Amino acid sequence: MQQVTLAEASEHLAQFIDAALKGEEIVILKDKQPVVKLTPIEPVKRRPAKAGSGKGLIWMSDDFDEPLEDFKEYME
Repeated sequence: MQQVTLAEASEHLAQFIDAALKGEEIVILKDKQPVVKLTPIEPVKRRPAKAGSGKGLIWMSDDFDEPLEDFKEYME
């Protein structure tokens, strides 16, 4: 784990980001206290949905495509 001051982090941010991406843990200190840790974000692994897994979650009203009362005057 590498600890750096806020001033060092501001000056060499790109280098510390590269180090974090390579697996190094970078901790930024402010007033000698740790305040931020640079770590790479792990990509979210999403599984494809199974066919039919949303069955019953969505429904459509029988009158879905009927004209709305508010717009009847425009539909004539």
